[in-house]
Amino acid sequence: MAMCAGIWILLAALHVQAGDGQMVQMDSSKSGFVGSQVELRCIFINSNPPVKISQVTWQKVLNGTKQNVAIANPALGVSVLSPFKERVSFKQAAVRHRTPSLEDTTIVFSSLQLSDDAAYICEYTTFPAGNRENTVNLTVFARPMTRMTLTTPTIVARASKRKMTVATCVSANGKPQSVIKWETRLKGEATLQETRNQNGTVTVRSNYVVVPSRETHKQKLTCIVTYRSERITDSVVLNVQYEPEVKIEGFDKNWYLNRQNVQLTCRADANPPVTIYQWKLLNGSLPSNVEIKNNTLFFKGPVTYDLAGTYVCDATNGIGTRTGIVDVNITEFPNNLSTPGYEIPLEQHNAGVAIGVAVGGVALLGVAAVLLFVFLRRRQRTFKGDYSTKKHVFGNGYSKAGGLPAHPPIPKNLQYPDDSDDEKKPTQIGGPGGFEASECNFDGEQEDLKRPYFTVDEAESRDYDERTLAFQYDPQAEIADDMISQTDGSVISKKEWYV
Repeated sequence: MAMCAGIWILLAALHVQAGDGQMVQMDSSKSGFVGSQVELRCIFINSNPPVKISQVTWQKVLNGTKQNVAIANPALGVSVLSPFKERVSFKQAAVRHRTPSLEDTTIVFSSLQLSDDAAYICEYTTFPAGNRENTVNLTVFARPMTRMTLTTPTIVARASKRKMTVATCVSANGKPQSVIKWETRLKGEATLQETRNQNGTVTVRSNYVVVPSRETHKQKLTCIVTYRSERITDSVVLNVQYEPEVKIEGFDKNWYLNRQNVQLTCRADANPPVTIYQWKLLNGSLPSNVEIKNNTLFFKGPVTYDLAGTYVCDATNGIGTRTGIVDVNITEFPNNLSTPGYEIPLEQHNAGVAIGVAVGGVALLGVAAVLLFVFLRRRQRTFKGDYSTKKHVFGNGYSKAGGLPAHPPIPKNLQYPDDSDDEKKPTQIGGPGGFEASECNFDGEQEDLKRPYFTVDEAESRDYDERTLAFQYDPQAEIADDMISQTDGSVISKKEWYV
C-alpha cells in the first residue's frame, strides 16, 4: 500500500510539472456592432514534451448557465451546435482536416446579434495534463436609429401665446443609450424620455417646446445625438405662420402746405403674405385727390390742410387681420427752412424782414434807456455843482439818513473856499477872511439855531459873510423827505435843485 501511494504521488507531481508549461491564450474582451463580424481568438501553448489534445470545446456562459457552441475532436471532426450553426465557424481550415491540428481553434462570429452578448469559454481537454481553459467577454453594441421631425407641418402663432412642441428628436434602440441635446437661438425648453427595451437597448426621445411667434419663424433648430464617441446632428428650420405685423411709412412729420409728391405705404410682415390691404381715414373719408395702388396711398397735387387726419391700414392674410395707424398733421411752413425744393414767398420774406427790423429797434431803444438811467443815477450820486445859492448844509456835514455811523466831532467854525467845480471841503475858521464863532451873539437867534439847516441868502440877511456859515447840529433832527445825501457829506433839497 505504501508503495502504491508513493507511485501516485510521483505521477501527480509529473502532471503538475507538465501542466505548469501549458496555457490557453485568449483576448480578455471583444466587441462588435449588431450585424457585424468578430473573431474570438483561442490558442493552446503546449508544453515540452507536448501533451495530447483530446478535444476543444467552445461554451457560452450566460447567467451562470453554460451552453455549447462548437466542438473540435480529432476523431469525430467539427460540430457547431444550433442556434450558432449558421453564424459560427472555426477560422483555421486545419481544424477540419482528417488529421486536424487543434493548437489554434479561433472561431468567427458572423452577423452578430444582441443575444450574442455574453462570456465565452475555450476549453482544452488534454492527456495526461487534464483540462485547460480561458474566457473572453463579448460585448455587442446596437447603433441607434436617429431621426428629427417637426411635430406638425404647419406651426401657427396664436394670440393666446401657448407653448407647443415644435420638433421631436428620437434615438431608438441604442446600446448603450444615447444622449440628446439641442442647439438653437430659440428661447424654449426640452423634455426627455427614456424607454428600455426587452432586448437590452434604450430608446431616447426629446421634444422641444416653444411659444410660436413671428420671431421664431425661420429659426434653425438642431438636434445633437451623442452615441459613444460619435456625434450625430440633424436640423430643421421652423416655418411659423403668423398674422401681419403692420406699420405705415411715408409721414416724416414735415408735411407742409404746397409740398409735392407725398405718399403713405402700408408695410406688413406676414406669413403667409398679405393678400388684402384696406385704407380708411378715421372720422371721415379719404381725400378726393388720393390714388390707391396696392399698399400705397398717392396724394396728387400740393399738400393742403384737408390731408390732415388719422390714416388706418388693415392688412389681411390666411391667419388673420392686423391694423397700422398713423396721425398726419399739416404745418404752414417746413420744420427745416432748408428743406430741398422749398422756396419762401416774396411777401412772406418781406414780412419777416420787417418783423426783424422792428424787434431790433425795440432792443436798441431798451439798451439806450438802460444806459441813460445808469448815467443819471451816477450823476445824481456824485453832484459837484454850485452851492452858492441853493445848497443846504446840515449838521456837521454828514447825513443821518440811511443810517450812516456818527463821525468824530469837528470844529464848530467852518469856512468854505471860493466856489468852484471841485468838491467843497470844510476848513478851520480863523484864517484870513474868517471870523470866530464866539464873536457872534446867538442868544437872539435861538429859534434859528434849532433849525436843522438854512440857506446862504438867509445868512446874508443876518449880516453873515456870504461865504461863511455858523450853525449848530441838533442830534435829534431828522432829514426831510425831499433831501438827498451827497458823497461829500452834504445834503441837497430835491425841490430847490430841480426848480
